[in-house]
Amino acid sequence: MVIFISTLIILAVLYFFVFLFPGNKHGREIHKDLLVNYAHRGLHTKEIPENSLAAFKNAVNNGYGMELDVQLSRDGEVMVFHDYTLIRMTGDERKLSDLTASELRELTLNGTDEKIPYLKEVLELVGGKVPLLIELKGESADTALCPKVCEILDKYNGAYLIESFNPMLLAWFKKNRKDVLRGILTTKSCKERGLSPLNFLLDSMLLNVLSRPDFVAYDRRYKKFSVSACKKLFSLPAFIWTVRKREELEGLPKDDHIIFEGFLAEK
Repeated sequence: MVIFISTLIILAVLYFFVFLFPGNKHGREIHKDLLVNYAHRGLHTKEIPENSLAAFKNAVNNGYGMELDVQLSRDGEVMVFHDYTLIRMTGDERKLSDLTASELRELTLNGTDEKIPYLKEVLELVGGKVPLLIELKGESADTALCPKVCEILDKYNGAYLIESFNPMLLAWFKKNRKDVLRGILTTKSCKERGLSPLNFLLDSMLLNVLSRPDFVAYDRRYKKFSVSACKKLFSLPAFIWTVRKREELEGLPKDDHIIFEGFLAEK
């Protein structure tokens, strides 16, 4: 316990002298066309599954930018799907990463005819008509997803931002694709997943020193000093996730943009 407390103190000191030191300002200007409200996993409904081509088409038809999630199949294809396991959306108990793309395409979403889409399919459908907020999924330091995503996005002419909970994926973009605007997703990891040094680092956003995000996307359920610090000291734009009812807009910062579902937000 003494060692753990000492570690927290050291990290707190580092937080103020490395991350929050005024001389370390970061964040680049983001065009106003990207600073909008985004439909969470597409504009989905009870009849239209999340992260489906139908949900993305619905968002485009209604003029909404959209948030979506990407991860790799077993054979290295970039698939659009949120959960690491398939059970909630397909009824299959395996992990997405355990199946090949062709095996994944045999599954359907929520009992509809919709399939798990390839990222390249989604980009072809959107065609630059609305902006995209692309979340990179990843629970380890493995950055194999990043070059695969870049290979596809390099051929896309539309506007997009990338974001991730994983600072290592953002650090890859910082090193290899400096022109791509990147953002850190944050929640209260210690509360959600238990107290640990890693979760403390994520909650304090200390690892931003590696990824130097251009914006922050934060869980609306929690007020965090680290988010306020990013916004005030670095003038970083912010997105709030996930707003599911119009009433939840009350009390949220007016200058922040929302990632919404369940209702139609202002554009």
